[in-house]
Amino acid sequence: MKNSNSKNSGSNVSRRNFLNTGLAIAGGSLFASSIGAGKLMAQDSQNTSSIHNSPASSGRRTLGGTLEVSSIGLGVQNMSRTYQTTIPTRSEMHKIIRSAFDNGLTFFDAAEAYGPLEVERILGEGVEPFRDEIVIATKFGWNIDQETGQFLPGLNSKPEHIKKVVEGMLKRLRTDRIDLLYQHRVDPQVPIEDVVGAIKDLIQEGKVLHYGLSEPGLQTVRRAHQEHPVTAIQNEHSLFYHGSDKEVLPLCEELGIGFVPWSPLGVGFLTGAVDANTRFAPGDIRGSETRFSPENLPTNLALVDLLKKWAQLKQATPGQISLAWLLAQKPFIVPIPGTTQMAHMLENVGAREVLFTPHEFDSFNSELAQIEIKGDRLPPFVQSLSGVEAPLKQ
Repeated sequence: MKNSNSKNSGSNVSRRNFLNTGLAIAGGSLFASSIGAGKLMAQDSQNTSSIHNSPASSGRRTLGGTLEVSSIGLGVQNMSRTYQTTIPTRSEMHKIIRSAFDNGLTFFDAAEAYGPLEVERILGEGVEPFRDEIVIATKFGWNIDQETGQFLPGLNSKPEHIKKVVEGMLKRLRTDRIDLLYQHRVDPQVPIEDVVGAIKDLIQEGKVLHYGLSEPGLQTVRRAHQEHPVTAIQNEHSLFYHGSDKEVLPLCEELGIGFVPWSPLGVGFLTGAVDANTRFAPGDIRGSETRFSPENLPTNLALVDLLKKWAQLKQATPGQISLAWLLAQKPFIVPIPGTTQMAHMLENVGAREVLFTPHEFDSFNSELAQIEIKGDRLPPFVQSLSGVEAPLKQ
């Protein structure tokens, strides 16, 4: 991934070519077992064309008409602490990050809140050898002490705080610019015009190249876009919860904004790793989401049954079908599945090659429409922070 700030990219490209050759020889069996049949082209007797197959098969998509990224990214949220509250091995996280790059992923997503602060350090360490060939996205917006990492009450998108946060991000990420900077949640105390004003200053200084919003209110998006074009919106979006279908995706299409689904595998649910008897460890956020409750799980597993059926038809995995469905929805959608397992990352990469024909996509969606998901996607307090509108500027 090159941009106007690229440096020493030649050696990085050579490194990738060398490692790709080595991985193809040494790791071929692992990759094949992870993604099933590998490069699959959808076949249909009525229509052999595929939905949005050019961006997906080429491995590249564009956010906001200006930022080119791999069609699937890597979320690194849990690389300092997993959902099960265990601590991953740091060197193994570096290997996953570097293997993702060697397999064509150029889009890496972090946030100051992850860790907090520590995930940005892990990502910065991991991508340092090829930093100029990738896109780094990270997020501000929580009220976090920049020295201690302590969460303080509420949100904080005051312009002076944003600029202080970015200085810390640059150091933790070992870079001189952030390719895509999101407001993690809309601050109900700060007009979005003031937020974008601070970001525009950072863009002029070369410290930020593009910006986006996560879980914003629709009018806040329009107001922000009037101040400076929004490159991407990042919302939770998957087969398990696709509440952005009716309003957010049409808005992105209207304004030319990219869409980045977080939790595109439904916190592991869409991979088939959860069954009716699954219970969650203390501290695991899924234990506080009612869609995972013992009462709702049996009903919701109908969705997993659908995925397993289509996985068999397409010689893929349930997780790959889930990601392929997202890629087929719109050509400006770029999911960022997160993982701390090498095999899972390789499996996710393989989803780029699982394509739906128009007939298959319609059939899948018809079956999907018959399934009702019960329960809420987030604990009430966290969910209340989504869809917030920024106050009007006085």
